[in-house]
Amino acid sequence: MKTFVEEVFVTEGVPQFTFVQPSNFNEIFLDIRRPGKPVVIEGQSGTGKTTCVKKVLDMLKGDEEVQYLTARNATDVSTIERIVRDRSSGTYVIDDFHRLSEKLQTNLADLAKVAAEQTGNPTLPKLVIIGINQVGSDLIQLVPDIAKRTGIHRIQPGSEDSIRKLIESGCSALNISINNSELLFNESKGDYWLTQQLCQSICTINQVLESQDKLKTLEFDTPTLRQKVVDKLHSAYYPATKDFCRGHRFRPSNDPYYKLLKAVSQQEGSIVDLNILANTAPEVRGSINNIKGHRLNVLLETKPICSRHFYYNSETKNFAIEDPALFYFLKHLNWNDLRSDCGFKETDKDYEYDFALSFAGENRVLAKYLAEQLGILDAHVFYDEHFESNFLGSTWSQQFKRIFSEDSRLVICLLDKHHNEKIWPTFERECFQPRVQDEAVIPIFLDDTSFVGIPKDLIGIKFSWSIADSNWKDKAVDNIVLKVIERLG
Repeated sequence: MKTFVEEVFVTEGVPQFTFVQPSNFNEIFLDIRRPGKPVVIEGQSGTGKTTCVKKVLDMLKGDEEVQYLTARNATDVSTIERIVRDRSSGTYVIDDFHRLSEKLQTNLADLAKVAAEQTGNPTLPKLVIIGINQVGSDLIQLVPDIAKRTGIHRIQPGSEDSIRKLIESGCSALNISINNSELLFNESKGDYWLTQQLCQSICTINQVLESQDKLKTLEFDTPTLRQKVVDKLHSAYYPATKDFCRGHRFRPSNDPYYKLLKAVSQQEGSIVDLNILANTAPEVRGSINNIKGHRLNVLLETKPICSRHFYYNSETKNFAIEDPALFYFLKHLNWNDLRSDCGFKETDKDYEYDFALSFAGENRVLAKYLAEQLGILDAHVFYDEHFESNFLGSTWSQQFKRIFSEDSRLVICLLDKHHNEKIWPTFERECFQPRVQDEAVIPIFLDDTSFVGIPKDLIGIKFSWSIADSNWKDKAVDNIVLKVIERLG
């Protein structure tokens, strides 16, 4: 009887022929078998956490039905909330724990604690929780006394030996051998799913679709193999990748999301601390700082196609590409072609801010409103109050000089007699005046005050406003916000 390639080198579901047990498989087995004992499985994407759990459950095959739930599914999240609320009995596998809300994580941890204290109580649920690295540590921090009664296990990426065993098991089932198969470990970096995909692609390249009557040796070259896998994944991942890169609101100059994703794809691992990445990659530091606060969350909240594939924790600044197939796709994507397809303009400089607002204190209400409205339109604005905590320990003069002279794409200055008289606005003008000749300064003339270094015929916006005017906000949007956004684009 013939054995099919897709049954051997499996890219969906639990492998029958090529499952390789992690080194701590027996410990995981015992903890999952123990009635009522909460179990936490952690590890980076592609280590086979979910596959390992499903393999254990398949081996146990009890009479009780096991319910698999994932935080990626809204219906499943509702079910998890009900389990927590009602303390429903049964066995539940809860995948992607880190994607749940902080409140639901805490409630689950509390429930796990109760179950751990009453192990074997049939009225309480058996919880098997799966997440990316640190989920076990996070649970302990949420409920510190849970650790001793909970099985917490980390699954590591496959070793060279385990990847070799996977390949040999598959080759044996198909009666084939893969020449230079040792190269596949370097290509997959120990990722079980990717190893399965690579082996399946090698088979199709060599016209092998099922087990062979006679031993057949298969050949491959890495560039061809890599391109075949990327091409196969294109339709699944390219739309989400492009949508992410174009940001919440597309503008030809609004490319920090593109730069961030490209930089992440060049890392060794698919889970990246954006603070560390910004500090170690100065060429994209501005772009990362530009969106890591609020804008990245807004993008993922408003584009479901992106939130299904990319994860971001604004508290820890951890950005994750959880799907190993997507990470491989991004690693070998033609980024120049993607940039062109997105419609971005070529830029020589990576700016941290789209706009920097210069104003006197008398116009702070107007400045703050402009900053808020520009932020809604997916622009990153330097407004001093929003960044005070960022610059603790440094001096405003040092930061203002950098921001107004170099690190903002455009400067919006609210010019009036107060701006001319005050010390800090005057210092800011001295910083951005050289940029007037580069057309990087947009003056908002609030009165007829003249300024040294700002030509009388410099094209700007005349705007008269009063806090007493009930329509001043609408006027500010129409006359300033929409115009400068158009200028930015």
